[in-house]
Amino acid sequence: MNTFVNDYLKENKSYFESVSAYIFHHPETRFEEYESAKFLADECEKQGFVVERNVADIDTAFTATYGSEGPEIGFLGEFDALSGLSQQPGETTYQPLETDIGHGCGHNLLGTGAFAAACATKAYLEHHNLPGKVTFFGCPGEEGGSGKTFMVRKGVFDDVDAALTWHPSSTNAIMDFSTLANYQVYFKFHGRSSHAAHTPHLGRSALDAVELMNVGVNYLREHVIPEARMHYAVTNTGGISPNVVQAQAEVLYLIRAPRVDQVEEIYQRVVKIAEGAAMMTETEMTIDFDKGCSNYIPNRHLEKLLYEGLEAAGAGEPKEDEKAFAKKLWETLPESVQQNYLEPISGFGYTGDGSEYAGKYLADTISPYIGREGILPGSTDVGDVSWIVPTAQLSAATSALGTILHSWQMTSQGLSDFANRGMLRAAEGMAIAGVRLFESKEDLVEVREEFESFREKHDYMNPIPDDVTPSKLSDR
Repeated sequence: MNTFVNDYLKENKSYFESVSAYIFHHPETRFEEYESAKFLADECEKQGFVVERNVADIDTAFTATYGSEGPEIGFLGEFDALSGLSQQPGETTYQPLETDIGHGCGHNLLGTGAFAAACATKAYLEHHNLPGKVTFFGCPGEEGGSGKTFMVRKGVFDDVDAALTWHPSSTNAIMDFSTLANYQVYFKFHGRSSHAAHTPHLGRSALDAVELMNVGVNYLREHVIPEARMHYAVTNTGGISPNVVQAQAEVLYLIRAPRVDQVEEIYQRVVKIAEGAAMMTETEMTIDFDKGCSNYIPNRHLEKLLYEGLEAAGAGEPKEDEKAFAKKLWETLPESVQQNYLEPISGFGYTGDGSEYAGKYLADTISPYIGREGILPGSTDVGDVSWIVPTAQLSAATSALGTILHSWQMTSQGLSDFANRGMLRAAEGMAIAGVRLFESKEDLVEVREEFESFREKHDYMNPIPDDVTPSKLSDR
C-alpha cells in the first residue's frame, strides 16, 4: 500500500505542483474563488471524478466523487486567499505585487495536497479493484467565511464515514488540539448628518456609537473567560469629512471561545453594549450576522492512523540552498518570534521543546503523536465537519521555522520546492490513512465508535442562523 501511494505521487509530482502553482497565481478571497474552483473542479473531472458544482448553493463549492459502493472517505480541500498578502514568491524581502491578494496561509498547497491524496486513494482502489467511495470536497471561504459550516448546514457531509485534511505549517505533526468556536458579526449604526460646526446639536454621530461600543467591549475583556478572544475592525467610519457628523458607521466583530455556547453568551453581552452605545448617541443599531464556526473535535483513533501515514511518508531532508533561504527569511521575523520561534506553530501538533531544531531553520523530523488535550487559539470551519464526521488533520512542513501564518513570508514560500515536497508528504500521509480505512473494517468501526460515543453526550447546533447566506468580501 505505502509503496503504491508513494510511487503514484512521485510519478505525478510535476502535475500536482502545476495545479498548486495555478491556484497560487490566481488568488481570490472568500466565495470569490471562481477561477481557482473552476480550475480545480475541471482537474478533478480530468482525473475521472464525477463533479457536482454549486454545492450548498455556493458558486465556488463543489464535490468530486469516485465510486458508489462501500464506505465513503472524504478529503477536504481549501483554495481561498487573503487580502493584503500579495508577495513575489521566492523573495526574502517584502515585494508586493499589483494585486492585493495572496496565499498567505498556503491554501494553494492545502487544496492541491488534499486533491492529490484523493487521486492517490482513487488510483489504489482502481488498481486493486476494491469497493469504496472517494470524495474530494472543494471547500471555499475558510478565511473569514466558514464555507464548510454552510456546507454542513446543507447536509453536504452527512454520508461521509471519515474525513481527512491538513494544513501547511513549519513542522510535520498531527493537529491534535481543539480550536476556538466563533461568531463574526457586523454592528451597523445609523444616525443623522449635520454641519459639525454650524449645527452640531442637530447631528447624531454613528461614528461616536462605534467608538463607544468599542470602549465598552474593551472593558468587557476583563470579565470573560481567559480563553475568549474579541477582535474588531471598523469597516465604515462614515466618510472622510471631519466637518460632517457621520450618519453611518459600522464595526465588524469576531468573537471566539472554546465552545459555541460560550461564544453565544459573550455575543449577547456584546449586543447589549452595542445597544447601550446606540442609546447614548441616539442612533439606531442593526446587526448583520456574517458567519460562525464550531470548535474542532479530534478523533484519536483516526489521528493515530493519520500519524502512521505521515511517518510512512517521512520527514525528508532539506537541501542546503533551502536552509540558506530559510535563514534569510527567519532574519526578517520579529525578534520576539526569533527567540521563541516554535510558538507560532505549537498548536499545529509540535510536541518537543525545540532542542531538535536548535540552529536549524527548516523541520527535518516528525513530531511524536501524543493526542494532547488543549486548545489552539485560532478557528477553523473544519470544526463543524468534525461534529458530524470523524475527522483528523495533519500539518506538513512547507515553510521556515517560525513563519507566521497570514504573513508575506508565508506567501513568499508558497511555490518553493520545499513547500511542494511538504504538500506531497501531506498527500501521502492522508492517502495511506484513507486506504487503511478502506482495507480495515476494524479501524473504520473503531473510528466511528469513538465518534458516536462523543456525539451521544454532546448535541450539535450549527452556529450560523438559517437565514444567513455566504457573503463575498466585495459585498461589504
